[in-house]
Amino acid sequence: MPKVQVVNMLGESVGEIELSDQIFGIEPNTHVLHSAMVSQLASLRRGTHSTLLRGEVRGGGRKPWRQKGTGRARAGSSRSPLWRGGAVLFGPKPRQYGFSLPKKVRRLALRSALSSKVQEANLIVVDDIQLTEQKTREIVTLLKALKVERKALVVTDERNEIVNRCTRNIAGVKALDVCGLNVVDLLRHDVLVLTKAAVDKAEEVFA
Repeated sequence: MPKVQVVNMLGESVGEIELSDQIFGIEPNTHVLHSAMVSQLASLRRGTHSTLLRGEVRGGGRKPWRQKGTGRARAGSSRSPLWRGGAVLFGPKPRQYGFSLPKKVRRLALRSALSSKVQEANLIVVDDIQLTEQKTREIVTLLKALKVERKALVVTDERNEIVNRCTRNIAGVKALDVCGLNVVDLLRHDVLVLTKAAVDKAEEVFA
């Protein structure tokens, strides 16, 4: 079982915690990680683009000129895709880009992302996060004490509105609860900061 130091909000070591091999100690599967990230990003695409087909373009009901005898090519409508101002052939229409992955694959992707943080020594476990004020400087002070200088993902066991609001104005810092953990956020942020309660809940939920 991988072991990680537990620190307090001042960055001082207060103990050690053993992490579950099933969640934090597997060999990361890069193919599954890629599939999960593509699936999540694809589901965020709005897909509202739209072009007009022949039946949707205004005008073009009359044949521009007679079929024969003019020396020009045959034309049945001034709204043909060949004409300026005409329809669009095979253009984009509103659609959903998202696709679903099997539940086991999604779980494996999350476990792979969490395990990669442990292997890269980018996981910090805090005994608890108790903020005295609802101020951005509280989180800034915490991250400085933890010596976090890169993008950080702060995860608590339950949704914590104070922590969420304190992190909104800090570029590169995001707060989530365990149930909101996802592959994209784990890979986009360099350092993962977990509370001790969040570790216990993650091992319970993703086991």
